[in-house]
Amino acid sequence: MKLFGKSNLLFLLPPFILTIALVGYGVIMAISESIHKNEQLTFQYYVDVFANDIFIASLNYSLSIAFVSTFFSIFIGLLITRWLYRCWKNDFLKIVYWIPMLFPHFVWGYMMVLLFSQTGWFSSLVYNIGIIHKPNEFPVIINDSHGIGIIITYVLKETPFVILMLLPAYHQLNHQLSSVVRTLGGKEWDVFKTVEWPWIMPILFETSIIVFSFILSAYEVPYLLGTTYPKMISLLVYEWFFEGDWSNRPKAFAAMLSVTMFIFSIMMAYTSLLIKKRYHMMKGNGKV
Repeated sequence: MKLFGKSNLLFLLPPFILTIALVGYGVIMAISESIHKNEQLTFQYYVDVFANDIFIASLNYSLSIAFVSTFFSIFIGLLITRWLYRCWKNDFLKIVYWIPMLFPHFVWGYMMVLLFSQTGWFSSLVYNIGIIHKPNEFPVIINDSHGIGIIITYVLKETPFVILMLLPAYHQLNHQLSSVVRTLGGKEWDVFKTVEWPWIMPILFETSIIVFSFILSAYEVPYLLGTTYPKMISLLVYEWFFEGDWSNRPKAFAAMLSVTMFIFSIMMAYTSLLIKKRYHMMKGNGKV
């Protein structure tokens, strides 16, 4: 029985329609709340949000953490994938690779607290062996103002996802081309630049957008490992939405819709770039 047969598609149609309806209703209501004040059309909430110093600090903080976490996740994931696909038949490596994906982000965040806080396992270890004289001399990694704990958690959690996305591409890659480049005197960088990069680039950028978007809007890890100021944009919006002052709810909608539009703009820019690249490749006058 085929998954995409006509009869099966009919069974998938009701949940698909329900999902679209619920999500669409939520988006429409959020937009409506963010552009109406006293039953009049206005963009004042957006003006107030971007004039708010706390929001700007939170936005800059969130973007920096999302960019850094995404970069290291992609970079480390790519390096591991280039090594891993050569020995993919090793069952032990498969288990090690899959283990991080079995646990949700909240669990990883809690593990970071247990291991790297100033009262955690590593702090106690270095204190007992005499490297530090007091547990509070251990470097502040959890709840630090630079978001180091958040970045480490996301890099550890998202790197396996990057590997998951890249491994099929490397398995489908024509590795005879790599041999040709090496035969002609090319080094490892030449192999990557001329053979691997054109093949994996679309997947790599798509994965980057997915990881970046998730980190920018995620809640649980910043809640466990973040600081009171500056805080991730998701925490700030959550406070605005659920605090006692209901007048901040439209600002919460405006803030999250602004972040959503930013992510959507990145996706559209990438899609446009990819379409142009494919068009030039089809015309035969573009570089791969």
